[in-house]
Amino acid sequence: MSETVAGFWKRKTLAQLDPVEWEAVCDGCGLCCLQKLEHEHDGSVFYTDVACKLLDLQSCRCTGYPTRREQVPDCIQLTPAQVQGYTWLPPTCGYRLLSEGKDLPSWHHLECGDRAAVHRLGMSRAGRMTSETTVAEDDWEDHIIFRCR
Repeated sequence: MSETVAGFWKRKTLAQLDPVEWEAVCDGCGLCCLQKLEHEHDGSVFYTDVACKLLDLQSCRCTGYPTRREQVPDCIQLTPAQVQGYTWLPPTCGYRLLSEGKDLPSWHHLECGDRAAVHRLGMSRAGRMTSETTVAEDDWEDHIIFRCR
């Protein structure tokens, strides 16, 4: 199946997507795999540039995707039923945008046909993050890159 054939993401709800279509909505930015800190008073989420130990820092792809939940027990599996509750997802996330009834950005591979566009245009963190294996959790605050509500 060509990902851009018939614009399935425009015709279907997230709950109607088959597993291949669901995975295709991911733009490959890697932001959801960054460590986050939550403000205890207002619930704001702060993204750091500290990546999960399984994330390839250049390609922004999980190196252990099929078994990620066994390797990283707190890895959150996005599902259509839960995605609307994940307000911590970055504002550019395809899952978040579609769940909010918005369009995918022009650089998203489903729109432009180029999976590398997310990296070339700087929408991913490719090459601009560090592994959690090299930063102590107590130091994550020093690595905050943006706030998401």
